[in-house]
Amino acid sequence: MIGYRQIGDRSMASKAEDLTIDYEEDGVLVVKVLDKEILSKGSWATVLYRYQQWDKSKDGYGADRYSIRRYRKMDDEYRQQAKFNISSRDQALKIIDALQRWTRDGGGAGGDEGEE
Repeated sequence: MIGYRQIGDRSMASKAEDLTIDYEEDGVLVVKVLDKEILSKGSWATVLYRYQQWDKSKDGYGADRYSIRRYRKMDDEYRQQAKFNISSRDQALKIIDALQRWTRDGGGAGGDEGEE
């Protein structure tokens, strides 16, 4: 694609702190990261991003969006393995509500065994 410049994800960051999904097209930052939380790091990293996407029709950025990305470290560089985009604020609130209910009283069997 002419004029396309990937700033994050596939630029092969060696540290989880350097991962981003920012990217620019024809001089416009089309995806702009507003914040991120590193949920886990090591040989696998999980990152939650808060971002906005450029809307050409409005000549500005749209509403906040959210994405969870999973990266695997190979040859000292993180490579994206999976992603889940949260499509709206309403969906994000439903996910928050479900997680809070599930974890409120220690959550059930298994405890913290699956943590990284």
